[in-house]
Amino acid sequence: MTHEEKAKAYGRVVAKAWADDAFKARLKADPVAVLRGEGVDIPAGMAVTVAENTATACTLVLPARPADLSDEELDVVSGGFDLAAHSACAPMF
Repeated sequence: MTHEEKAKAYGRVVAKAWADDAFKARLKADPVAVLRGEGVDIPAGMAVTVAENTATACTLVLPARPADLSDEELDVVSGGFDLAAHSACAPMF
């Protein structure tokens, strides 16, 4: 699955969760099964947690650090992440 395909699948799942409370409840209860049911490739053994932002609570997800990047390389790429494009929490930061 390409990055673009993953982004589209994520958008479809989020839109469906916003529109369908029963789907959102299933997604929260068994995210791996629901995501696979929506065509998202989840590797065997991968745990998935669903957290919902609210008006008073925001979740900041720290991506896993790539094992093959040096500290210098991390410094170079760290300026390339656009929090506003990836988080509803952006106005808080």
